[in-house]
Amino acid sequence: MKSALNIARHGLGRTSPNPTVGCVIVKDNHVVGRARTADEGRPHAETIALAMAGDKAKGATAYVTLEPCSHEGKTPPCTNALINAGIKKVYIALQDIDSRVSGQGIEMLKAAGIEVEVGLLEKEAYQINKGFFLRHSHNRPFISLKTATTSNGKIAKADGNSKWITGDLARRRAHLIRAQHDAIAVGVNTVLIDDPTLTTRLDGIKHRAKIIVFDRNNRLSGKENIFKHDPLIVTEPDLNAAMKHISTLSITRLMVEGGAGLISAFLKEDLYDQLYWFKAPQKTFDDDGLDAISHFDINDIEKNTRLKHTQNLSLNEDVLDIYQTME
Repeated sequence: MKSALNIARHGLGRTSPNPTVGCVIVKDNHVVGRARTADEGRPHAETIALAMAGDKAKGATAYVTLEPCSHEGKTPPCTNALINAGIKKVYIALQDIDSRVSGQGIEMLKAAGIEVEVGLLEKEAYQINKGFFLRHSHNRPFISLKTATTSNGKIAKADGNSKWITGDLARRRAHLIRAQHDAIAVGVNTVLIDDPTLTTRLDGIKHRAKIIVFDRNNRLSGKENIFKHDPLIVTEPDLNAAMKHISTLSITRLMVEGGAGLISAFLKEDLYDQLYWFKAPQKTFDDDGLDAISHFDINDIEKNTRLKHTQNLSLNEDVLDIYQTME
C-alpha cells in the first residue's frame, strides 16, 4: 500500500477532477502490476495495473488507495474490471466520498466473493486526495500558500520591487510544487509589478496549471503575460464564494503564490491547508521592505493559525519549511 500511495503522489496536479489513485497488484509475493490514475483522470489506476498484470491477475491481491469506482462513466467500472480479472482480495486504503461510489464499490466486490479490507494507511491516503474530498465536502479545493523571503522575512523593497530571493535549487523545487497543483493564484499587484508567466518550467515535466488572478477593481489591461494562457480573473471580494466557484471548475488543488495581501486574506478567512516557506540566508531587503504576509508575523505563524511545522528541507544555501493543518 505504501508503494501504491507513492505512485498516487506522482499524479498530484494532473488528474483533476478525478482523484489520483495508486494500484499495486501482487501475486506469489511479486508485483505483477502497478499504476496510477492517468493524466486528465483516465484510464483509472486499476485498469492500467490489471492490463500490466494480464493473466497473472487471476488469484492475485490488489492494493488500491481509494475505493474502486462502481458507476458507468466515461470508462467502465473498476470494480467490474477487478472482478472479471479474477482478483481474490482487495485492500482499500480509503472509502470514496462520491455518492455514486461511496460503499457501493466495496459491496460489489464482496458480492462477487472477493475478500475486502478497508482502512490500510487511511490517513496517508486522505492527505494525498484531500483536495478531492474537500471539493465534495466543503466546496473548495485543497489550498497551499507559498512564499519566499529573505532572512529578515521580507519579499520585496518598500516600493514593491523585487528580484530573485532564493537560489536555483529552491526555484526548481518551487516549480515542482507548482506542478502538483491544478491552479495557481496571485494578486493583481503581483501581475502588475512582476508581469510573471506563472508557467511550470522544469525539465521532464509538462504541466499547465490554470492561472487565477484576484483583481477586484479591474486593474489589468489584458496585455500582461498571463493573458497568453487564458487566466481566470476573480473580482469577487468574498474568498469563500470564490473558492466555491473555483471548485466547480474541476480544480481540486490550488496554490496561492502571493502577494502578501492575498496570502494574508486566505489566512484571515481560515482558507488554507499548508504553507511552503522558502527562506534565503541573506538580508536582501532592508527592514522597511514588504513583509511576507500582511498583518501577520510570519515567524509566529503557528501561534496565529492552525498550521504546524512538519518538515524542513535544505536546498543548498536556502531552506524550505513546510507547515500543514493537522486535522
